[in-house]
Amino acid sequence: MALDQNILAQVKQIFASLSHDFIFRVSCNSASDIGKEMIEFFTQFSTTSPRLAIEVEDVNSDKAVTSLIRDKVPTGISFRMIPGGHEFTSLLLAVMNADGQGKTLPDQATVSRIKRLKGEISLNTYATLECTNCPDVVQALNQMALYNDNIASQAIDGNLAVAEAEALGVKSVPTVYANGELLWVGKGTLGELLDKLEEKFGSRDDEAPIEEKAYDLLVLGGGPAGASAAIYSARKGIKVALIAQRIGGQVKETTGIQNVISVPNTTGEKLAADLRLHLQDYDIDIYDSRTLEYVELKEQIKTVRVKGGEVFKAPGVIIATGARWRRMNVPGEDDYIGHGIGFCVHCDGPFFKGKDVAVIGGGNSGIEAAIDLANVCNHVDVFEFLDTLKADTVLQEKVKSLPNVSIHLSQQVMKVTGNGKTLDGLDVKDRISGEISHYKENGIFIQIGLQPNSDIFIPQVGANGRGEILVDAFCRTDLPGVYAAGDVSSVPYKQIIIAMGEGAKAALSAFDDRIRS
Repeated sequence: MALDQNILAQVKQIFASLSHDFIFRVSCNSASDIGKEMIEFFTQFSTTSPRLAIEVEDVNSDKAVTSLIRDKVPTGISFRMIPGGHEFTSLLLAVMNADGQGKTLPDQATVSRIKRLKGEISLNTYATLECTNCPDVVQALNQMALYNDNIASQAIDGNLAVAEAEALGVKSVPTVYANGELLWVGKGTLGELLDKLEEKFGSRDDEAPIEEKAYDLLVLGGGPAGASAAIYSARKGIKVALIAQRIGGQVKETTGIQNVISVPNTTGEKLAADLRLHLQDYDIDIYDSRTLEYVELKEQIKTVRVKGGEVFKAPGVIIATGARWRRMNVPGEDDYIGHGIGFCVHCDGPFFKGKDVAVIGGGNSGIEAAIDLANVCNHVDVFEFLDTLKADTVLQEKVKSLPNVSIHLSQQVMKVTGNGKTLDGLDVKDRISGEISHYKENGIFIQIGLQPNSDIFIPQVGANGRGEILVDAFCRTDLPGVYAAGDVSSVPYKQIIIAMGEGAKAALSAFDDRIRS
């Protein structure tokens, strides 16, 4: 795999300020095709800085692994892949983070939690170079390895370890195993993964509790609504903290974005990065990689506690926690998440090349998924609960022209079936006749919309039957000093540009109420 000279030139500029010496230790059978390719890749990559070198360890193995060594000491980071595609960024950040120059390194409180994890932890992340969600997980676990000497993080290309992935039942990426046991499937943030590791391995209680932090306003959520609310609040001179799992929120899962007015084309990753840059222009304290654990919103001074023990207090709170993929909530669904059931077609579609799959949902996302899958799968069944498709006309016309896509209307999924390890189909009820039919499928992609991330706030604040927090025209909830904006709220039309506007409106309402009170 020859690296483009323009890319090498850009990397050379990025690595110009490296202050540590790094070795890429390639352990492989140097006579094998994968060994030769990996050696060539890292040999080229090492030319980008005099601080980089390659060391080949010839081993009698069909596995080719490259470990990152800093100043002759292993970092705990390794790649059982040739990190091209989306994982090229993971390689760049592994070096920059190990050099202490990463721009998104965790803050002190998060680092403290990582260091307190108990035991020896070996993390294997199965990924593909086409997966847009995989780098976030790989990079988060690599950071944990840097801060905890007892953690090792290895990224594995599922396309180079097909038999191994099949033996484990891996049908979705990223999939993470910890000490040989399944830990995580799908997109995830450093905070979510850290929560899971604390739950599984425990933490040492050897540090003083973290003190409470007082602010004028707390913004909960880092997506378009949360970022907008924090920026508008900071512009008013309010002391504001933004607390979120990740900056960008659900936006990071979107590949192409073409409906943010004045920005003809962008991506979710780019927009999320731009949100962070804009936030950093203002006096905003950003606490990302946080999971909300407890909230008290009824008192005059609101209290928010996150996992890890940090406590935040303020007289005002803007809830902008967004939404997550909606689940079917049927028997068997939980058993096959990541083992046949997926949500991201771009990430997991290649696992089902030449196979039969089902798409649940006839909206834009479902029909777009069916069109994409039709290019790689043998057959695609689309199941829609309503008696008509909800997708745009142009998408309906396209999908109906595809010979290997079948549309099933007025259908209710009742059960996902399999042998306990491998999914083999689903039971579907015809809502008109009442007849239940079984469809043999190798995979299922769920595309039935979003569910608001409001559970922790209910029943303290009013919500509708869909779990959306009820707001008035000023984004006020039924609790004084508590506001909601974006996809978590009852505002109609879940769009990025609407969420941004609602975040600004919530901030202005909070400021107006503050000065008038």
